[in-house]
Amino acid sequence: MNTTIDTLQAPSTFEHIDQVFEAQQRNAQALKATTVSQRITKLKALKKAIQDNATELRQAIYNDFRKSAEEVDVTEIFVVYKAIDHVCGKLKRWMRPKKVATPKALLGTSSRIIKEPKGVALIIAPWNYPFQLTIDPLVYAIAAGNAAILKPSEMTPHTSAFMKKLIRQVFNENEVAVFEGDANVAQHLLKKRFDHIFFTGSPALGKIIMKAASEHLTPVTLELGGKSPTIVDDTTNVDDAAEKIVYGKFMNCGQTCIAPDYVLVHESVKEALISRMKDKIHQFYGENVKESPDLTRIVNERHFTRVKQLIDDAVDKGAQISEGGDMDASQHYIAPTLLENVAPEMEVMQEEIFGPVLPIVPFKNLQEATDLINSKAKPLALYIFSKNKRNQQFIINNTTAGGTTINDTMLHIVNPHLPFGGVNNSGIGKTHGYYGFEAFSNERALLKQRVGFTGIKLIYPPYTDRVRKFIKMFIKWA
Repeated sequence: MNTTIDTLQAPSTFEHIDQVFEAQQRNAQALKATTVSQRITKLKALKKAIQDNATELRQAIYNDFRKSAEEVDVTEIFVVYKAIDHVCGKLKRWMRPKKVATPKALLGTSSRIIKEPKGVALIIAPWNYPFQLTIDPLVYAIAAGNAAILKPSEMTPHTSAFMKKLIRQVFNENEVAVFEGDANVAQHLLKKRFDHIFFTGSPALGKIIMKAASEHLTPVTLELGGKSPTIVDDTTNVDDAAEKIVYGKFMNCGQTCIAPDYVLVHESVKEALISRMKDKIHQFYGENVKESPDLTRIVNERHFTRVKQLIDDAVDKGAQISEGGDMDASQHYIAPTLLENVAPEMEVMQEEIFGPVLPIVPFKNLQEATDLINSKAKPLALYIFSKNKRNQQFIINNTTAGGTTINDTMLHIVNPHLPFGGVNNSGIGKTHGYYGFEAFSNERALLKQRVGFTGIKLIYPPYTDRVRKFIKMFIKWA
């Protein structure tokens, strides 16, 4: 996802950050000792606070970039509720020590894996889903027994202020705290010896986070982004594909890390797909798209200018606007836009778009399509629209992506039983469900040996002939 940090006056003092961080470190051992029921109680209290303040949350997000209440409910609140519900239902099993097998060489011992919290976590969140992408990882941090400091984006100040108020209602600062502010605040936080850093944002910022984490060898989860392709073959139901692509692409005005970034469509169905996508845009947002209450705006002027420049560059180099292209800088409004005749050298085919612009590229065969995908960094998501199972499998076998949905877009993120995350440039580490709990947990190996004689003692020095015979037997049979 494409997120940056502007330089503003930090509203939080560095001294306060230092005090809270030290308080959380002192409290970490007590949090480690919390029971399943205690952690569930905290999560339920968080959910109750969200429910009680949902109207204020909807207004805060609307104030930041005019997202409709309905879209807030679906993409921000629902996701967090479901994460909490899932964790509460599974946490007892996740926290239970796991017995593992004993090899012959260790007869007489017993082994298990225990889950313990990493300690104090830093969660740095982006602006595009400002509530969900801050609170969702917090759910897993709490479930695993950690303390956490949250750094939301300054680009969505109303939502950040809301979250600070919300968290204060539920948690003491020595367990969870929110610090608003600019890049200076983030940089100060990154100097601390956190036990885990969970970052959601652009690959460019992900490199900065990873470099800072390396100073303390702090483990990271990096949920990044990239150019997520959509393939539409000649066997698909074009009307169905058009509807689902338009929904996935223009939700949140295209400001979604797993939104379809560009469409590769078989040349035989290209015109039909474009025609149906045009229809679906107006079905969703009306004939006067600008007046639709359901279309979110670009978050700020800088990102409006960035997306506008992508369109301008493409048109200057020969691309054609098939739909949309209308803009209003005063509202940060860009209409849902379809681009044809795009070329690889255009910026719109090189950068993650992160806006309501969809390039459409025809292909003759699937090898051509997968070759184009593989010429770019590994994507966070890949979408396949096809009725042909062999085609589906060919694409899966010949590409790599963090996640894939067949005959829809983005839905893999909703299933809590699936890991969510990228590959290399699009992300490091996984989250959601058990994978989110695991990200904030240390898997501690525990082996218990009997007291007195053990088989291992037969190979202790001095290495006499007798001992050497046991070593040979050990190597052969153990």
